[in-house]
Amino acid sequence: MPDVEIKVRENGPYKVTGPVTLVDADGTEYEVGERGEVMALCRCGGSTTKPFCDGTHSKTGFEAAERAVVETG
Repeated sequence: MPDVEIKVRENGPYKVTGPVTLVDADGTEYEVGERGEVMALCRCGGSTTKPFCDGTHSKTGFEAAERAVVETG
C-alpha cells in the first residue's frame, strides 16, 4: 500500500497525498486514491469550501508557523 503524506505548504494548506479518507462532521466521506490525487485542507480558516482549501489564504495574506514544535521533558 502506498504511503500517506501530509505536507505543510508555506503559508498555505495541508497537502494530503496517498490513499486516505476524510470524513466530515455530517459523515460524508472524501477519498484520495492511489493515482496521485491530492487533497488540500484549509489552514487559514477563510475557505468557503472548508475543510478544503479554495485559495483564500493567498488573498488574505495568511502567514503561519511552518515548523513543528517538538515538546521536551
